[in-house]
Amino acid sequence: MSNSVPKSVPNSVHSPLPGSVRGSTRKILRRDSAKLEDLPNVGRATATDLRGLGIRVPGDLKGRDPYALYDALNRATGTRHDPCVLDTFISAVRYVEGAPARPWWKYTAQRKRTLAVLARAQEKTHG
Repeated sequence: MSNSVPKSVPNSVHSPLPGSVRGSTRKILRRDSAKLEDLPNVGRATATDLRGLGIRVPGDLKGRDPYALYDALNRATGTRHDPCVLDTFISAVRYVEGAPARPWWKYTAQRKRTLAVLARAQEKTHG
């Protein structure tokens, strides 16, 4: 799985306004994303979760493993969070690394494939 992103990725995206009606957007320039809440798909609750993991600004996500962040969140809170939280972490990390803004659910199929591969590898190791 490659994290390479074409150089032609636009520098601006549309993200939902916090607390707005679905479909409303505001233009955010990637370079102006100073707060976690400026990232596509990241609202107050997700930003709070990320801050609890030591992620303070969008740049802190660059190079991070979203699966490891999700596992750390589950351990830190003592609960297994909905997998859509993982999809949101994937979308945020990929965006910070230069990918275009995409709705979090566009990462669901990728997450399912990745977790299936990891489960099969673990079965071979422990099976």
